[in-house]
Amino acid sequence: MNTRTPGVLLYATIFVLTAIEFLQLSMVAFGAGPIMGEVSITPEDFSLIAAAYASVAILAISMQRWFVTRLGGRLFIQCATAVSLLGAVLCATSHDFASFLIGRLVMAIGGGALFTSARMIIHHVLAGPRRFMGIKSLAYGVALCIAAGPWLAAQAVSNDTWSAIFWLLAILDLVAFVLASITLNNDLRGYEEGRSDWNPWQQVLLVGGSFGLLYALQRFYYDFYGDVLFVAGVLVAALLALIVYAHHQRRHQQPLLHIRSMLHLRYIAGITLFLFAYLMLGANNYVVPVMLQRTLGYSWETVGHFEALGALAAVATFAVVSTLVPRHPAPRKFWITGFLALALFGLLLARLDPAANPWLHILPALACYNIFLLTVLPIAAIQTFRQMENDETLFSNAQQVKNMLAQAGIALGISVATLGQQWRTTVHYNVLNAQVTPDNPVYLATIQHLQDALASDVGPVRAGQIAVASVAQLLAQQSAMLANIDHFMLIAALGVLGVVVTLVQKVFR
Repeated sequence: MNTRTPGVLLYATIFVLTAIEFLQLSMVAFGAGPIMGEVSITPEDFSLIAAAYASVAILAISMQRWFVTRLGGRLFIQCATAVSLLGAVLCATSHDFASFLIGRLVMAIGGGALFTSARMIIHHVLAGPRRFMGIKSLAYGVALCIAAGPWLAAQAVSNDTWSAIFWLLAILDLVAFVLASITLNNDLRGYEEGRSDWNPWQQVLLVGGSFGLLYALQRFYYDFYGDVLFVAGVLVAALLALIVYAHHQRRHQQPLLHIRSMLHLRYIAGITLFLFAYLMLGANNYVVPVMLQRTLGYSWETVGHFEALGALAAVATFAVVSTLVPRHPAPRKFWITGFLALALFGLLLARLDPAANPWLHILPALACYNIFLLTVLPIAAIQTFRQMENDETLFSNAQQVKNMLAQAGIALGISVATLGQQWRTTVHYNVLNAQVTPDNPVYLATIQHLQDALASDVGPVRAGQIAVASVAQLLAQQSAMLANIDHFMLIAALGVLGVVVTLVQKVFR
């Protein structure tokens, strides 16, 4: 994936390809509620679409190098961005479940592998200080889009123009198409003829297993008690499909993904760290907006502003990290800082209450979360692939596997967080509801106080009804808040565990 005219435009190409992936991730996740309302789909349907998107993106990433070596880097990115643009337009003009699903699937086919392509441009084209500049372009794309995504989505939603989310992505696809046409050529066509091959049935196993895994985990949330045997059967079948796929790739002489050569301790440890970070990204992308919007009652626009301001810490963090890494490359200090920030993020939000000041309690927590992301992920990227840099195919395959797991990890994080919130909310609601009895003086005093306050305006009968409904609403809010607290206490504990593991591990020094 060499270039015609390397320079500023090449760095811009890397930046825009990265921006497409992370803007769509952050904007669609943040704007999920309004999008569902505008397209007239249920949360269950939206979850199904998310699972389908992730599984097709995994398929597209797995095929990225195969297509690049057949088409060439420029033609591949031109085709991918054109398809992604078409998908974004279909989503922007969709009006029901079917049209939105088709749009997201087309976006996944085209856009799923663009981030992988951005990373491979850096590896194939840039060396020395220029490679580090390419990595900085990619990392700033990640950091800025994590910051800008919620704010842009909030602006679109607040102005009743939800489709602007997808029109913006379509514009970025067009920009990426033009930049790739200017900066890239097709020199890699035929580069590894005879080394890698693919089997369509194996790819069916991959996409089917990925979808089945994500679908089954989401069904646990929606109707676990209604059809537990079916859900468990889908989960087992999906896991078997993925195991068979990985086994085939490991044993085949010309696999699509050279998994056997990746199975060394440094790569496995690094991929585990990546997967943890992406699980955190998915889980917290779900729980934080839910807590701020539904539990604490902040508006979409307010939440978008605070998430964007908190995410600016990601930009500042990477500016510091990129300055320190060339002179002090040892990873431990960065990871310890990141996991301490994750623990502090969890503790700050676990101590939150409805009367909290968002500037003093929420904004610092969001800043800590972004410090975690931009210390752990870039350093993991530097350390994980060090033993593979001299083998073009292996390095590319290792990046593909990492980004396939990123898609799965984010989706799994959302599913696990959803299930955890449902479970803990139910537990807390049952405990609180048990206190709502006629012989509980606190409950009686609360009802009486509300009745007295409302009776003069709506009458005693209506006041009693409103008082009971208000207590029920308060129970639901408190149950959700306690479930949120449980989530963030777990996050804090995982942050502390991350510090301990970083200190005792001997793989990365």
